[in-house]
Amino acid sequence: MNIQRITDLPSLPQRMTDSHKGTFGKVLIIAGSPGMSGAACLSGMGALRGGSGLVFIATPVSVQSIVASVNPCYLTIPLEMDSEDQLTPESRSNLLDQLSGFDAVAIGPGCGQRPWVRDLTLHLYEKLTQPLIVDADGLNSLAAADSPLPDPAGPRILTPHPGEFSRLTKVTIKEITADRESHALEFARQHKVILLLKGAGTIITDGSRIAVNPTGNAGMATGGTGDVLTGLTTSLAGQGLPPFDAAQLGAYLHGLAGDLAADDLTQPAMIAADLIDYLPDAWHELLANQPSE
Repeated sequence: MNIQRITDLPSLPQRMTDSHKGTFGKVLIIAGSPGMSGAACLSGMGALRGGSGLVFIATPVSVQSIVASVNPCYLTIPLEMDSEDQLTPESRSNLLDQLSGFDAVAIGPGCGQRPWVRDLTLHLYEKLTQPLIVDADGLNSLAAADSPLPDPAGPRILTPHPGEFSRLTKVTIKEITADRESHALEFARQHKVILLLKGAGTIITDGSRIAVNPTGNAGMATGGTGDVLTGLTTSLAGQGLPPFDAAQLGAYLHGLAGDLAADDLTQPAMIAADLIDYLPDAWHELLANQPSE
């Protein structure tokens, strides 16, 4: 099979002068849990800095006030839990009823490995017709499923690091590291997904096309950077970019923000929140280098 190597970046989302907040996508990120509210905040801010018109974060009611207080620009949807820490039927139904109004959905950052997370992830993976970005505990939920992955109802972008990819494929990290491209291509082709395999030279593939991201540095090897990438990629998918393009551009912008942050702050001093602060500079550089039409 001929594999197409993609080196050029996709076209950026257009922003017309008569646009409004509804023009630039309404996205939902299902994220957070007690002790991991920061993942929800970082992914939400990544989506905001990605250009989304409206960003919603669905998060357990126990941490909703924390998540809501970090940034006033995203909205929150409370997820009610019962006495056994399970999503109540009413809350699940309320969330599912709202899904048709979103242009892209993400699940996983900081959710924890709870039964309701596994149930909801598998349901969305199989039933949601919009783009679904699966990260972190969403990926762990897919890996823990008793049956093979079902055919997805819509575009799927999976964003594992090597450990998560190992759990998904049942292949050792050592084997994956020895031939990242082949493993990524085969998984994406077999499961009909866009795979964004994180690491030095992040790989983006749909099984027939492959791009290797040139941006990023070792300073980004710190907790929370993947959450920012999830939000950013969800934002771009919600603005109408094709899923492969959203994953490729998201990885590029994410890494470029990291490179700009490292230049100013040094790699050892970098934290995930710095990527949020440097995404405007990354956008500025990218827009400045766009060919004029």
